[in-house]
Amino acid sequence: MSTPSPAALPIRRLTPRDLAACADLSENRGWPREEHKWGFLLTAGQGYGIDDPDGGLIGACVVTEYGRPGYPDLAAIGMVLVAEQHARRGIGRHLMRHVLAAQGATPLTLHATPNGRPLYEELGFKVTGRAEMLRGRFTPRGPEPEVPTRAATAEDLSAILRLDEEVFGSDRTPLLTRLPAFADQLRVAEEDGRITGFAAAWPNMDTHVVGPLIARDTRTAQSLIASLAAHTDRPLRTDIDVRHEELLAWAKERGLSSVAFNAVMTYGIPELPGDWQRRFAPLTVAAG
Repeated sequence: MSTPSPAALPIRRLTPRDLAACADLSENRGWPREEHKWGFLLTAGQGYGIDDPDGGLIGACVVTEYGRPGYPDLAAIGMVLVAEQHARRGIGRHLMRHVLAAQGATPLTLHATPNGRPLYEELGFKVTGRAEMLRGRFTPRGPEPEVPTRAATAEDLSAILRLDEEVFGSDRTPLLTRLPAFADQLRVAEEDGRITGFAAAWPNMDTHVVGPLIARDTRTAQSLIASLAAHTDRPLRTDIDVRHEELLAWAKERGLSSVAFNAVMTYGIPELPGDWQRRFAPLTVAAG
């Protein structure tokens, strides 16, 4: 059975019931299945997919909106995937054009691999930054920064949300309120009774992904990473804004190695809102 032309393929909203099909699509492209992350994204954001007449999905992506419900001021696009047997037929472009139309005037952002970047540039996205993916076993080297950190509690949530909106530049309440159930660890940095940063470590295959990482300064970010590493026996993975050169060098000295670079791209805005100097790593490159 031949597949219709890409422009004729219907695109539908995905639901958590599509979790297995999304994981199958990841596996088809040689990615880990990442069912834990897919489940999180399909509940915190909105998935779009194209059904394969023979079963499963031909393509999929996820959009996560930020700001006032119904009136987003920013949306992140991620997990843009097309099944290998349907690649290079314009299906990714078809999905992206659908998302652009659905989002209207809402500014957009995404992390692009070198393979995906030409399509996004063709659609009008601009490169506004870079992130470096690190992975490895964290090994302390001598005395570490001594910014006090501790496990977050339910009473910290309102302070975390206020700090995050100030630094991220948009309200991420629907995403962050799901973080305690999604992550294995959520820790805060605290000085003089005030929360100055927070970070989570969530499970992804055999690693713990560090993100989001919001901190007052590099020393605070270092303390949060070191404290997360001290409470896991898994390798760490994270995506750090390349402008944070001091943090990148510090992490590499402690066993994390560079794996890849992604381009941070925006559509409809010249750069991301918020304070990049306190925004060290995204929750996931699929959602910002």
